[in-house]
Amino acid sequence: MVSDQKIATNIEDEIRSSYLDYAMSVIVGRALPDVRDGLKPVHRRILYSMHEASHHYNRSYVKSARVVGDVMGQLHPHGDAAIYDSLVRMAQDFSMRYLLVDGQGNFGSIDGDPPAAMRYTEVRLRRVSSEILADIEKETVDWKPSYDEKKLEPTVLPTRVPNLLMNGSEGIAVGMATKIPPHNLGELLSALIALAENPAMELRDLIAHIPGPDFPTAGFIYGRQGIYEAYATGRGKVTVRAKIDIETHPKTERESVVISEVPFQVNKARLMEEIAQCVRDKRIEGVSDLRDESDKDGLRVVIDLKRDAASNVIVNQLYGLTQCSITFGINMLAIVGGRPRTLSLKEMLEEFLEHRREVVTRRCRFEKREAEARAHILEGLLLALDHIDAIITTIRASRTQDEARDALMAGFTLSDRQAQAILDMRLARLTGLEREKLQAEYNELLERIAWLAQVLGDANLLRGIIVDEFRELRERYADERRTVIVDDDGEFTVEDLIAEEDMVVTVSHEGYIKRNPLTEFRAQRRGGKGVIGMETKEGDFVEQLYVATTHNYFLVFTNLGKLYWLKVYQIPMAGRASRGRPVINLIDLSDAKEKVQAILPVREFVEGRYIVMVTRRGFIKKTDLMAFSNVRNAGIIALDLEEDDDLVFAGLSDGTQDILVATRGGLSIRFAEDDVRPMGRTARGVKAIAIEEGDAVVDACVIAPEKSVLTICENGYGKRSPLDEYPTQGRAGRGVITIKTTERNGDVVAVMQVGDGEHLMMISASGKIIRIEVEHISVIGRNTQGVRLVDLADDDRLIAVSRLEDPDRDEDLPEAPPHPPAPIETGSPFAEDARMEDAGKDEPDDGSEEV
Repeated sequence: MVSDQKIATNIEDEIRSSYLDYAMSVIVGRALPDVRDGLKPVHRRILYSMHEASHHYNRSYVKSARVVGDVMGQLHPHGDAAIYDSLVRMAQDFSMRYLLVDGQGNFGSIDGDPPAAMRYTEVRLRRVSSEILADIEKETVDWKPSYDEKKLEPTVLPTRVPNLLMNGSEGIAVGMATKIPPHNLGELLSALIALAENPAMELRDLIAHIPGPDFPTAGFIYGRQGIYEAYATGRGKVTVRAKIDIETHPKTERESVVISEVPFQVNKARLMEEIAQCVRDKRIEGVSDLRDESDKDGLRVVIDLKRDAASNVIVNQLYGLTQCSITFGINMLAIVGGRPRTLSLKEMLEEFLEHRREVVTRRCRFEKREAEARAHILEGLLLALDHIDAIITTIRASRTQDEARDALMAGFTLSDRQAQAILDMRLARLTGLEREKLQAEYNELLERIAWLAQVLGDANLLRGIIVDEFRELRERYADERRTVIVDDDGEFTVEDLIAEEDMVVTVSHEGYIKRNPLTEFRAQRRGGKGVIGMETKEGDFVEQLYVATTHNYFLVFTNLGKLYWLKVYQIPMAGRASRGRPVINLIDLSDAKEKVQAILPVREFVEGRYIVMVTRRGFIKKTDLMAFSNVRNAGIIALDLEEDDDLVFAGLSDGTQDILVATRGGLSIRFAEDDVRPMGRTARGVKAIAIEEGDAVVDACVIAPEKSVLTICENGYGKRSPLDEYPTQGRAGRGVITIKTTERNGDVVAVMQVGDGEHLMMISASGKIIRIEVEHISVIGRNTQGVRLVDLADDDRLIAVSRLEDPDRDEDLPEAPPHPPAPIETGSPFAEDARMEDAGKDEPDDGSEEV
């Protein structure tokens, strides 16, 4: 009989109670992950259902529809669309840092394309998912009835990996939301090992292991303050930016901006639409084309620029106006003990460690019970073998199996399970070998039981097991970090996104400039033919070559004594055989006769360092480096020159070194830098060397006492000479001979200091580049001709030389055998030099060669 009795209640109380029930149902049962396994109920049910059906990583794929049907029919009381969407996300490499499901077929794209229908795709578990489900059959977690109470499902998975931080999570509940970024598994496991061994670790110590999130789509995180706030409080914001490079087409010599990595959760197709709209609205100018060149090898969005476009400006506009730069809000909210809670990084790791302690403890208890049960059976079997005749007699005397079991239990003090095991024992077990096997198994079980009991009673042993498992997982799954974290030093610059690497910068006579990675030029032996380093048009030739890193400043000195400021990464990168780009497109030259004469790579501007400048007519000037730290786009005056003079050298010094100045005719002078007082930017300088008519200064260097002096002539000949053969003189003298400039050698083109272990890059007028090791160049006296360094064509000549300090040698370059000494004919122009090398000494330096 149904009662029609009505109960009066306050509607406000009823609404409040009903809403709270609904809210907690959504929070706990749908939207928020558990802090222990990092999974929401739908993901947990999918993984468990696939595990139960044996859809493991080493098995064949099955239809997604089958998995969705199993989950929906047995565990998850919701529609198939919600289940399939969750299954798809676990198989998307742009959504998950470590995939939990191995998908075959169309599972959507970073452009927002939907996946194929579940009847067309196939899935199986990934290997890392086996770590999330490991030991689930060993009573390591609690179970509850499914929604129809026909079977049990786990309340949490006994995961070995910290999945909540490993893959992150995102969800919107009622009145709260969570957004946890993914992290690098190797870093997480290192932090867990350290925290398990030292529970008192501070946050700064944990950040040493986990510097920040690691997104599946890579990109850059700009600044560490937001990361620290999120890890300390559970809430914070980080700026994530795309990876953008600037490329130069080898034929058209036009620049392109290439996006190869986008921020996490940014839709590539929408990003391209956003860029196109900015171009249409003229918020971004200088773009000629926008296309998507992405393929199976990775993402690639190419933005072609017009000839006069400033690529660096456009890159900054992309970061400022589009989703190439986003703010990722971190809210580390998870279910802890059945209630939502915002956690710090350390608290999350501690909760996971506590989960592992419980899982391993329960696993040890289960294994101990199983071992004790098996040992109990073995005790009965061994007893039966010891009394086999009586056992057989008892069994034969019994009419039924139950009567035999009861007789065994009464006559031999056996338990029900032992008696049944004896009845089930095969006759093959009666052999002596089988008894030995049973005894060995029994002894091993006793040792196992004792060890498990010790683990259960010793927290240190338990911790050791957990740490050992973490180390094993780290060895198996740790990979390289994808997302780069860039320190925030103030205003954002493109330099933060450019890797620092060595570059070879070449400048032609007509002002074409480009850069190439140093690794493109491999070391060769003395006398090699070299490789093409720069293609020049008719009438042009390569004039200068420099080596610097992409983050170096380039102080560009012109023949008119002006200085321009440039970053190496702003110089376009082009193919080795490409001409490059005109310098006038990078710096604003003020005069048609002005051209680049010297380029000085500088890492940073500091006090106490000087720039030494030497002119063709033999003048020298020393100016404090800080005087050049604020250069305008239009350039500044570096030194005052007479009409018939040019700048030939610019170098850095500490103000206490010696200077060596060399002329085209083979003369040189060494004097103390103290002889030249510091001067202002617009000063002309003082006399460095007295030059004869028809001669001119070609090079200079700032002396380092531990190195020898290298002199190279235009016909490919050169030598090294000991520094102590160059006497220190007073400034403005006529100097001494540094090399004999014969018809064979030609004029001097370069003088510098070198040491063993360094490499040289030499370039000819035809654009040929050769790289050789300094130690292959002979050390002989000043007043000699030198030896052949490079084999040049009759119509070619050397025009520039650059030194590589401590270069990285090419590991795959085979070492060529040393050249055997060629026989020297009497009367040969090389005979005198060869005799000097064989004797190990030079002509006596009695001062007679001084001019």
